[in-house]
Amino acid sequence: MVKYKQDPTFSQPRFSGISTFMRLPHVKTLDEVDVAVVGVPFDTGQTFRTGARLGPQAIRNFSSLVRCSSNYHKINIFDYVSAVDYGDIPIVPGFIQETYENMVDVLSPMYEKEIVPIVMGGDHSISLGELRAAAKHYGPVSLLHFDAHTDTVDSYFGQKYTHGTPFRRAVEEGLIDPSRSIQVGMRGPINSLNEYDESRELGFEVITTDELVEMGIPSLISAIKNRVQGQRVFLSFDVDFIDPAFAPGTGTPEVNGIFPREAFQILRQLTDIPFIGFDVVEVLPAYDHGEITSALAANVMFEMMCLAALNKKRAVTDM
Repeated sequence: MVKYKQDPTFSQPRFSGISTFMRLPHVKTLDEVDVAVVGVPFDTGQTFRTGARLGPQAIRNFSSLVRCSSNYHKINIFDYVSAVDYGDIPIVPGFIQETYENMVDVLSPMYEKEIVPIVMGGDHSISLGELRAAAKHYGPVSLLHFDAHTDTVDSYFGQKYTHGTPFRRAVEEGLIDPSRSIQVGMRGPINSLNEYDESRELGFEVITTDELVEMGIPSLISAIKNRVQGQRVFLSFDVDFIDPAFAPGTGTPEVNGIFPREAFQILRQLTDIPFIGFDVVEVLPAYDHGEITSALAANVMFEMMCLAALNKKRAVTDM
């Protein structure tokens, strides 16, 4: 029985009340919960524009407009999952390792109970903390990574922990299985001609935006499902995967990206994948216009909740 779900939109106007994601109850409990929305307002890992620490707040503010049913999937999310907005992890501004420790402390009990966290960043460095928590329970997981950048650089300015390094560190720490992981959407000028090859040498499959456009979405979906088949999967979505015309509020925008319509076509077809966690990162409200990046992120999270609900529905049906 679903206990925690979205407040009915007719109970009060969307612009009133306490701001939580999708008007979910803000309850710090792990009892009778299937999905927990969690904010990580940390941006010390950013290397260009800063301000993604305000991303969770901006996403929550817009998400009051996000409704509970998917016409594409023909489901009401809360027929299948009990969900809460768990609030924000107590980050330590300027101190990334201490923040990682706090993330592991908060997220590990969720993974132990096989609750699916949907995390709002914050910059992309936070994914390492999430994967440390996930691996404590699941062992190495598969990574499905949508981004303009591989985030497998060894270091920036001599520092090993930034928003450009989390997935190299995750491989080194044995948190993910790169041979069953895939990165999608890479584009733009790169630091060296072998940048994508370095990610492939770590074991990742890399599909650039140009390759995505050439192969088409059906072939991309097949490539993703073949790569992660039979694995537990963590999905990380950087909003700069989308062209900055549609997602200007981000830290390191890259032109010539895909349209939101294409991104949502991809997300909606990621069914039958056992996702254990999700994140949406790099929303930077100070550079946003008309909240369009926050709107994008909130709706990406809605699609993630749909995928979690579909997995729950399938589990109940198979019992």
